[in-house]
Amino acid sequence: MSDVSLSKLGPTGSQMEIRTEATQPSQTSVTSDLNSAEAGSEASAVAIHEASLEKQPKVTRTVTAQDWNGPDDPENPLNWSTWKRVYHTSVPALLGFLVTLGSSVYTPGVPDIMEQFGVSSTIALLGLTVYLIGLACGPVLAAPLSETLGRKAVYMTSLPMLAAFTLGAGFSQNFATLLICRFFAGFFGSPTLAVGAGTNADLWPPVDRAVATVLFILAPFAGPALGPTIGGYAVQARGWRWTQWPILFAAGPAFVYVLFMKETYKKIILKNRAKRLGIPPPPKTGPTGFGAVKFILVVLLIRPVSMMFTEPIVGFFSLYIAFNFSVLFGFFDAFPIVFEGVYGFDLGSAGLPWIAVLVGCLLAVVTVILIDRATYRKHHHRSHKEGRGGFVPPEHRLYAAMIGSLGLPIGLFWFAWTSRSDIHWISPVLAAVPFAWGNLCVFASAALYLVDTYGPMTGASALAANGLARYLSGAAFPLFTIQMYNRLGIPWATSLLGFISIGLLPIPWVLFKYGPHIRAKSNYETTKA
Repeated sequence: MSDVSLSKLGPTGSQMEIRTEATQPSQTSVTSDLNSAEAGSEASAVAIHEASLEKQPKVTRTVTAQDWNGPDDPENPLNWSTWKRVYHTSVPALLGFLVTLGSSVYTPGVPDIMEQFGVSSTIALLGLTVYLIGLACGPVLAAPLSETLGRKAVYMTSLPMLAAFTLGAGFSQNFATLLICRFFAGFFGSPTLAVGAGTNADLWPPVDRAVATVLFILAPFAGPALGPTIGGYAVQARGWRWTQWPILFAAGPAFVYVLFMKETYKKIILKNRAKRLGIPPPPKTGPTGFGAVKFILVVLLIRPVSMMFTEPIVGFFSLYIAFNFSVLFGFFDAFPIVFEGVYGFDLGSAGLPWIAVLVGCLLAVVTVILIDRATYRKHHHRSHKEGRGGFVPPEHRLYAAMIGSLGLPIGLFWFAWTSRSDIHWISPVLAAVPFAWGNLCVFASAALYLVDTYGPMTGASALAANGLARYLSGAAFPLFTIQMYNRLGIPWATSLLGFISIGLLPIPWVLFKYGPHIRAKSNYETTKA
């Protein structure tokens, strides 16, 4: 009673059509079962039903590689089960944690490195600096790999390279080799951070993206927070080379974890579908050859630098987040000065106060998620009811940044004036909680705001500008932190940072009030509302 045919259609053969002549065979089957159970009284009803099926129009389902097969295409990552999407979200988060752990786990080994290679503390800290510079430069590598090979290929390639250069750093016999290996470890590890945001965009619609984004962003903060604790005990037990081995020990299981991942990038999924079904692949979009190289440089380097100086939104948020990130990395110098110098902690115990930074980051995750549920989602649903298609002005992403901006100076001044031998060590430890909380709240809010304001492509450049400023300033800050604390003392050196954070505090508040006016004057295509 039904006929299904499969044929290739169109002059290009670019799609496959599945033609079905009976749309409700299951209803016929059910009716026939009732007929046999209730004898012949339903026979006429079955005949009428079958006759009506023959008159129904044929239903066509098109299988194509030019785009998704409608909104319910099972290969579209947005249609995957929740747990499958959660797993794929956890991959870049795990790798991001591992990569950023590599930055700070090095710092407890600085005294040993100074002794072995005969260098000053500032020179020894270059191992941290070059790693962060590598993190800043790596996205230039990530973009072409992701575009041509897909997201999974980036993860599968980046992790072994990170492990290889980390191994080289651990076995370095001179300081120059150590710096070279540290730079390339950061350079080849950073694509996981650059591609992670794209993976989350593949998996989650905008209304659900805040949760995935903040959990992914937690990684660049949790890694540095746990690094000094792990590295401190490693150095205390076995020496500075053992600061590198925890990364290798974790890289093996992480690589196995990535193996189960499926591709999430639409372009690559459709290309694989075309190859599997023998139909033409999706049309090539964008430049090729040298034009593609130029495009990547524009999006990831030239445009980001330009936007920092021509777009107030990008420039001020890049400045704000770069400062916050620099203070975080400056604490790699400040914490030993306080907890080893003032409170007499040993090398291993001096890393434990960083757990307070991790606690602050976790509280920030909860804060961002609760604010998203209480504000953004309500505006999104109201927009649907009012017929505006779910549109929400980007400024509603800024609530977490506004309240988080208050936590930064509170934490810094608290740390500045309680880091004294006559005050218990728990006080400066607790002071790190509001600082870390505010730092991550501002960062997560800014990332969501920039993407909502500029859209996917220009938003990628805005985030790249943020990343360049963040890692380059973070690379420079530890090189003069020790000198600053030695000259000004703990209270005033930290208070100086607190005063700067007060000066930057109004940025999210001003953007919340005047954001629509600023966006309207942008040189780029922005959300207009």
